Formats: sequence, structure tokens, C-alpha cells
Amino acid sequence: MTPPEGDVVRTPLLRLAQIEKRFGAVEALVGATLEVHAHEVVAIVGDNAAGKSTMAKIIAGVLQPEAGLIEIDGEGVTIPNPKAAQNLGIATVFQDLAVADNLDVTANLFLGREQRHRGSVLLADGEMEIITKRILRDLGVRIPSVRTRVGDLSKGQRQSVAIARTLLGEPRIVVLDEPTASLSVAATAEVLTHIENLRELGLGVIFISHNLNDVRAVADRIEVLRHGRNNGSFLGRSATNEELIAAITGAYRADSPLEIHDRG
Repeated sequence: MTPPEGDVVRTPLLRLAQIEKRFGAVEALVGATLEVHAHEVVAIVGDNAAGKSTMAKIIAGVLQPEAGLIEIDGEGVTIPNPKAAQNLGIATVFQDLAVADNLDVTANLFLGREQRHRGSVLLADGEMEIITKRILRDLGVRIPSVRTRVGDLSKGQRQSVAIARTLLGEPRIVVLDEPTASLSVAATAEVLTHIENLRELGLGVIFISHNLNDVRAVADRIEVLRHGRNNGSFLGRSATNEELIAAITGAYRADSPLEIHDRG
């Protein structure tokens, strides 16, 4: 899509172009494209097996594409594993959360990245607690205490802890895979607020969801995948559920993978 004359063309924080991924005879992604800028929430929607989670896993370094280009700030990169993704400033929260119920909130945030006193094997508990409180405050997370055992938190609070943990490595891109699935109305509203706060902190956010109302509430842009292919790009402020469902089911087909539809 060519920008209007006079518009400044910004380099995307993350760009995927012509991504191909197959599992045997199954084409999970076919020429898939995605762009995400800083201070932007991009939602990816689609039916089951549309390729949403496959795209998330490629960005996270869990899977590698057979073909295509991945760029960070306009520079081509490879993401051979999750550690490489972290080094590139990419943090991901998958549906299973992978939180440790037997540990408290602070221990969960620092799990595998514990800080120790200089020249000592002792954990720097006070410093980690201070950092945890700051991260929770920045995200607007409300929990009884950073020393509360995660297993004693509600499902929504556990999701909040998992999202907060992504900020520990100071990422630039956060991928959230179905973060509002099976949450109550109140918990969903809280998680959506966290997503908005991530945007305000300057991050690029990829929000994968089946819930069209949730994505329309916070997304700047909504990308539809169908059978592993792009099938429409919509502005969150003006997209309707009817338009999105038409693109998801195939009743509507995009003229271009990067076409932006704005009824406003």
C-alpha cells in the first residue's frame, strides 16, 4: 500500500515478508506478511488452523520458516531459537503461561534470571522486589503483594504476572497469544488495559486472539489470516465484526495483503 503524498514512511519495528511454513503436506503459512511499529498494537485474527500461532512461534524463535524475510528495524535477521528472539528484544507469552504456581510473584518474574549480590551466591531479594513492584506499577497490575504465591492468584492475575515478566528483559516487541482466553469480563478488561499500557511504554505489541470484541477494543490494526494467507488488513477504530468475520470465513477476499480498510 502506497502512503499518501506527504506522509512519512516509517521503518517497521518488525517486518515479516512472504513467510512460508509447512508441516509435511500442510501449508501453515503461505506468503504471510506482517508489520509492527513501535507504539502500536497489531492484532492477528483468524479461524482455527489459520496460522496465527505458527506466526507467533516463528517470531518467538520456536519455529523457523522455510522461506521469507524477517526484519528488525529494517535489518534482515534470523531467529533460530527463543534465546535469539530475546536478544533481539522479542518477548512472548503463550497460552500455557508457564508460570510456577509454587513460587511468589517476584520469583516468577526473575525465574531463570535471578539477581545475586555482587561476589555472593545469595539472591538479591530486595533489589528483585523493587524491580518487580516498578514493572507491576508501569503495567497497572493489581495484586495483593509481590510475595504472594502465584498459585493463590486468580487466572486473570496470573495472566498479568506472565505479561509483566516480559518487561524484565526490556523488550521492544511483545507477542501475546490468546491472553484473554477463558477470562472473566473483569479480568479481560484488566488484561486489555495492560496491552494498552505496553503500547504507551513504546513497545510494538502483537495480540493474537479469537475474540473480535477484545481486539477491536485495543488494536490499532487488525490482520486477518485465512489458511495461512493474509486476507485483509483493517484499522481497529473502524473495523466491524461483520467485516472481520467475512474476511475470516472467506466471504471477503483482500485485493492486497497490505490493503488497509477504514470506513472512517
